[in-house]
Amino acid sequence: MTKVEIYTTPICPFCHRAKQLLQRKGIGFVEHNVMLDPGRRAEMKARARGGHTVPQIFIDDHHVGGCDELYALDARGGLDPLLAAC
Repeated sequence: MTKVEIYTTPICPFCHRAKQLLQRKGIGFVEHNVMLDPGRRAEMKARARGGHTVPQIFIDDHHVGGCDELYALDARGGLDPLLAAC
């Protein structure tokens, strides 16, 4: 089964947009709030190869990027195949 993870903060509008897209597609995800758990921010930066802004989105350990990259991937038709096993 595909695992979707998203690193967020509660005050980030881009985080909300990314989560809305996944929810519209009926995709469950694990959310890591980097504001409440600062250790998660270091984890996020390491996994995202230095990416320090939220959201950072991963599908099965594949780094998608942020909100804009997620929407662009969807517009190209590349998101649904990645999520097919969800």
